Amino acid sequence: MAVDGVSLQVKPGERRALLGPNGAGKTTLFHLISGELAPTRGHIHLFGRDVTRLPPHRRAALGMARTYQITNLFPQLTVLQNCLLAVQGLSPVKFHVHRALSRYPALFARAQAGLGAVGLTGKEAEVARNLSYGEQRQLEIALALVGNPRLLLLDEPTAGLSPAEASMITTLLRQLDPAITILIIEHDMDVAFALTQSITVLHYGRVIADGLADEVKADPLVQQIYLGGE
Repeated sequence: MAVDGVSLQVKPGERRALLGPNGAGKTTLFHLISGELAPTRGHIHLFGRDVTRLPPHRRAALGMARTYQITNLFPQLTVLQNCLLAVQGLSPVKFHVHRALSRYPALFARAQAGLGAVGLTGKEAEVARNLSYGEQRQLEIALALVGNPRLLLLDEPTAGLSPAEASMITTLLRQLDPAITILIIEHDMDVAFALTQSITVLHYGRVIADGLADEVKADPLVQQIYLGGE
């Protein structure tokens, strides 16, 4: 069982890391929270509402956004076009199929603001596939942010990045609006501890530790299973 009896509560504005070795069930848990998988039992609550039966787009409309372990962009489109699609997807404008987007300057303003928030101002005309991998990660975060999420799920945002790129992404995430609740899967322990106050550790689909970062880091079972301690 990929996720076995996991009970997880994240407070508004909290930054929490989800750690564990490969196969621990972290991404599966994200799929359950976002609605891409349906739980066989139990319930998912977002913002005080039971969303267990709601599809992903309905949960997104409530204020949830996520990024993926593998970048999920439209590679043939420009940076700005990618961002505009994300803005349009959460706006009633998406139903106005016969009107040009140029008639909605507010959408362009939101897209530009999202790109500015992640340091991609000046890259609007670049085709997404021509960006560096680090810049593609920045763009994916921008796509998640333009919907003004209340909850942001980040699945290994620094995976595959150079140390300099990982440091840049870490700084970017630390500067996000503190009102945004963040749940992050991260293998880099330095990144996890730099970004979050609390840690949940999964092993074979079960929670084996949960608490403040320093407490979890010192937990003997965590050191043995995840950190490689004696």
